[in-house]
Amino acid sequence: MTTPSDSEDRSQIRKTNTMVGRRKFLAAATALAAASLPAKKAKAVNTASPAPGAARSGANAATLAVDGGTPVRATRLRANFPGPLYYDEEERRELLEVLDRRAPFRWYGVGAKGGDPDKCNQFEKEFAAHTGTKYCVAVTSGTAALITAVAALDVGPGDEVILPSWTWHSCYDAVIVAGATPVFAEIDDSAGIDPTDIERHITPRTKVIMPVHIMGEPADMDPILAIARKHHLKVLEDCAQSAGATYKGHPVGSMGDCGIYSFQLCKTISAGEGGALVTNDPYVFERAARFHDIGDLRGPHAAMLGRPPRMSRFAGMQFRMNEYSGAVLRAQLRKLDRIAGDFRSRSARVKQGIADLPGIQFRKSNDPSGALGSSVYFRTTGKEERDRFIKALRAENIPAGTIEGSVLLPLEPYIEKKQTLEPGWPSFATVDGKALRFGAECCPRTIDVWNRYVGVPMDPTYSDQDVSDIIAAVRKVYPAIAKT
Repeated sequence: MTTPSDSEDRSQIRKTNTMVGRRKFLAAATALAAASLPAKKAKAVNTASPAPGAARSGANAATLAVDGGTPVRATRLRANFPGPLYYDEEERRELLEVLDRRAPFRWYGVGAKGGDPDKCNQFEKEFAAHTGTKYCVAVTSGTAALITAVAALDVGPGDEVILPSWTWHSCYDAVIVAGATPVFAEIDDSAGIDPTDIERHITPRTKVIMPVHIMGEPADMDPILAIARKHHLKVLEDCAQSAGATYKGHPVGSMGDCGIYSFQLCKTISAGEGGALVTNDPYVFERAARFHDIGDLRGPHAAMLGRPPRMSRFAGMQFRMNEYSGAVLRAQLRKLDRIAGDFRSRSARVKQGIADLPGIQFRKSNDPSGALGSSVYFRTTGKEERDRFIKALRAENIPAGTIEGSVLLPLEPYIEKKQTLEPGWPSFATVDGKALRFGAECCPRTIDVWNRYVGVPMDPTYSDQDVSDIIAAVRKVYPAIAKT
């Protein structure tokens, strides 16, 4: 990100006029950081012999690294994708069973050893149980899950789906693929859809509200569900970035008419790629099971349905998960609660260690105990200050960035121009579709929120020293940059 042209001058003035005060502040701040941690963590902060990743303390320790001072860490701290960090013999054993059975396809196997495939079937049952839902359909990706969910909810040409302006391309694309029309609502300081901005977008054509549980933070589901009930709308929860999060005791994905998950590399649990749809509605489940498998309803899904099928075959897609993915995900699912707990413990310690900084405001949380804690975000006065924070924290060898994991969809050129696969696509072929305007004019508050937040990504395997370094870096940088 760019930094204002006068930032170097301002930094030099601070160095000249406030060096002594800053050194005093850092000494006090470091003590506070140590006090906010258990005894074992405090030792990591105050140790006379820093860990290999930590920089040496010295006369210029209080000077920001971006201004020529010694960084908090001598080496760059990196946040890794969580799921593969927990791979061990469980994933290996599950995969070898697929190989030994010669059964990589989820419905039947081949070969001398043979054996019936069961990894995807078992994963679906186990994932449904974990999310507190009755039914699950395993698919090839989170995008495939969204496309399947939109189809399962009977969304098509002439229908409108309300979704947040800040989310991933797949949310928009799934609506377009169905020939329906996406309508963007603003986000609030949780980075999720703002419930107070939904109703003004509802028209007689609205069919679905799509809250997105973004970057580990659950959307504010109570008011969203109330609005949906009031207007007789369906709710599709996108949980792609928040597997393991809960909202007031309910797993994300279990509260709406259906929920979707992604198991791509950077998600909480991963098989490299994969997805799932969950629901409590047998009608939605049967449509999803058929749609994802060229319109057919296979025996295991028919048995899971628990009643005679009520639909005949229709044209669908081919989004079946394979047994290798199902095998890895069975093992990963058994670790999901541990991964979520590791995320929460580290993000909670970081927030605790910097919570007393004057005026600091964290990202709004709709359920602090249920949020995944995959990042720690704090608010700035705007883009200029945000970018200075990011540059300064990176110079301290701490990862930092803007709100990540998605895009400002209405500002994407192909969306603003309503470019689709073919001219005359039904999404924008109607008078209302043609009149719909995207771009910055439809999401000014979303742009403002995005411009204000600095994020430090968490890694569920961060060491005590890593956590201490993040706290020390924020405490070092914040007083030098924050405007009071």
